[in-house]
Amino acid sequence: MSLQSLSSLILLVTLFSSPAFALKKSYIVYLGSHAHPPQISSAHLDGVAHSHRTFLASFVGSHENAQEAIFYSYKRHINGFAAVLDENEAAEIAKHPDVVSVIPNKGRKLHTTHSWNFMLLEKNGVVHKSSLWNKAGYGEDTIIANLDTGVWPESKSFSDEGYGAVPARWKGRCHKDVPCNRKLIGARYFNKGYLAYTGLPSNASLETCRDHDGHGSHTLSTAAGNFVPGANVFGIGNGTASGGSPKARVAAYKVCWPPVNGAECFDADILAAIDAAIDDGVDVLSASVGGDAGDYMSDGIAIGSFHAVKNGVTVVCSAGNSGPKSGTVSNVAPWIITVGASSMDREFQAFVELNNGQSFKGTSLSKPLPEEKMYSLISAAEANVANGNVTDALLCKKGSLDPEKVKGKILVCLRGDNARVDKGQQAAAAGAAGMILCNDKASGNEIISDAHVLPASQIDYKDGEALFSYLSSTKDPKGYIKAPTATLNTKPAPFMASFSSRGPNSVTPGILKPDITAPGVNIIAAFTEATSPTDLDSDHRRTPFNTESGTSMSCPHIAGVVGLLKTLHPQWSPAAIRSAIMTTSRTRDNRRKPMVDESFKKANPFSYGSGHVQPNKAAHPGLVYDLTTGDYLDFLCAVGYNNTVVQLFAEDPQYMCRQGANLLDFNYPSITVPNLTDSITVTRKLTNVGPPATYNAHFREPLGVSVSVEPKQLTFNKTGEVKIFQMTLRPKSAKPSGYVFGELTWTDSHHYVRSPIVVQL
Repeated sequence: MSLQSLSSLILLVTLFSSPAFALKKSYIVYLGSHAHPPQISSAHLDGVAHSHRTFLASFVGSHENAQEAIFYSYKRHINGFAAVLDENEAAEIAKHPDVVSVIPNKGRKLHTTHSWNFMLLEKNGVVHKSSLWNKAGYGEDTIIANLDTGVWPESKSFSDEGYGAVPARWKGRCHKDVPCNRKLIGARYFNKGYLAYTGLPSNASLETCRDHDGHGSHTLSTAAGNFVPGANVFGIGNGTASGGSPKARVAAYKVCWPPVNGAECFDADILAAIDAAIDDGVDVLSASVGGDAGDYMSDGIAIGSFHAVKNGVTVVCSAGNSGPKSGTVSNVAPWIITVGASSMDREFQAFVELNNGQSFKGTSLSKPLPEEKMYSLISAAEANVANGNVTDALLCKKGSLDPEKVKGKILVCLRGDNARVDKGQQAAAAGAAGMILCNDKASGNEIISDAHVLPASQIDYKDGEALFSYLSSTKDPKGYIKAPTATLNTKPAPFMASFSSRGPNSVTPGILKPDITAPGVNIIAAFTEATSPTDLDSDHRRTPFNTESGTSMSCPHIAGVVGLLKTLHPQWSPAAIRSAIMTTSRTRDNRRKPMVDESFKKANPFSYGSGHVQPNKAAHPGLVYDLTTGDYLDFLCAVGYNNTVVQLFAEDPQYMCRQGANLLDFNYPSITVPNLTDSITVTRKLTNVGPPATYNAHFREPLGVSVSVEPKQLTFNKTGEVKIFQMTLRPKSAKPSGYVFGELTWTDSHHYVRSPIVVQL
């Protein structure tokens, strides 16, 4: 390289290292809460936006630069703005005393296990029909909103037949491309954060509330879809579909878009949607999205949901699909209801039969084989292309299979890496007559019903091992896949899904997450007709209902239950509703044995939280552990946030962190003690929401821990009365290491108010 060329290169590097050429990214500048007057005019809101521009102008040189940089001003409940800044500007802004945090505009994922999955009102499992649902107009005043991929308004799940007028308090609206009605009363989209992150120009496909993915329609109808008789997936699983709150009104806030680097839903858009939803008047907000758990003041969902809860909106979020690895649970803020996923007692069974008489129970929603005969079987590992990677072939990845070896046979593939339906597509492309998909060890007994493009069945890990053994030991292996049928009352159910993210809570280990589990495997609900059930380009099928799986599916089950509770008990706080759901849940399956995980080993609160939801019991919990905004502020102080930050968060310049604020006394419905080395005492308050009664304490000690409760009896003379108790925990001399589990139950013989106890020794 010449000296002149070297000098030019050094100059170029110097220029791009200078502040003037610093890399620009999208950020959220979070300023806490607003202090609005009781009546807010448009002029006042304009003034808020102007104040944001004025603030930013002091860092970027002018009002014009600030106006160009800002793409959202959060003006109503959340105070802050989203802007394109360079790293130096962001760092300087973060130092300002009026700033709570400067947050990169993070991207998040939908929490579905893309087959790349509502409830049917048969006795198909763990969430049963409530008699209240059939009362004319019951629940119509409750409004449930969804943060997701939009909505397919033509779905019968969003029909307004029989509905009265929209509640007068509703301030929301519908984008022009979604014909709303008295059921679907809101549809808005938020894309500026996505566009700022990706640098993509906007176009018609990014300016729509319509659901082109299916996820949004599925989750919204799971929460509050209307009754739809004859719902099925290609004729399988026929029944009446319904959401958890079938008569509630619904609104869709579209914040998720085609994935870029794995991210679909961006914090800047999520905050804008939550700010709008609070102002529009929603009662319940369901968010089946998430990412890695992190600092509460740097987490858009945690920040937005705090403002929602502060305004009386109950927020329900999915726990994530990163299980069964421990410590993976997301959406862990204590003001959020965090939901894991478990199975139900309905299966779409597609049996695999072998020529030697063996039979394996599988699952599928695919079409049957063309002929009732035994087909030749071949392991995908034996069907690899010349000089190809055997592992890729076993996983049935694109380009790994030799059509000459596969044609006309049933191909046996291994689960993992690429999408389940993609494996089927590769098998079909290679000429296979069908596919048997065998679980890997991590997936255990969790089998997913997919509408594969060819006849197929998915079998569990143990049966998969037996099938591969048969293939390797048989000269001419043959088998058959029976047509799928819906089967009810299967056992064990519920059991935990392998994908459901697990505790412990990586941000605040003293708070148990998830809070609850609900059905999230093979859930039938409304679907878009803009794409196929597999989302494969080569698949031209359309279906108004589809099955999906994930904590994305369990989350709206709980949102629907929250809607019912909100209708029954409109005066209950979001914390009281969560407590009712948690303390009335169950930890035993339909065999009356302890719930198990995907390997059929005993599960624990790190997978199911308090347990599996029981909606009818949640309606009458007897007692609740309630929390106020002030309690959440005390929580933030207890976990180490300074007084200045909490003041901004609280919208109260006079707020002072309470001296002695202690996480052990935070009135959460579960009791978690990390690192128990000596005797500690936990304080809780119970509020009576039932008739006068006397409750007695019963507990099961965690292994190696001594537990005592004082007082052991609480007498409530009226509804609304509050009583305090303390629990003392001591490590025993002979104790195990690691986490141990127990439970505390308060009962008056009619109500059983149960809390898990989690202790780390």
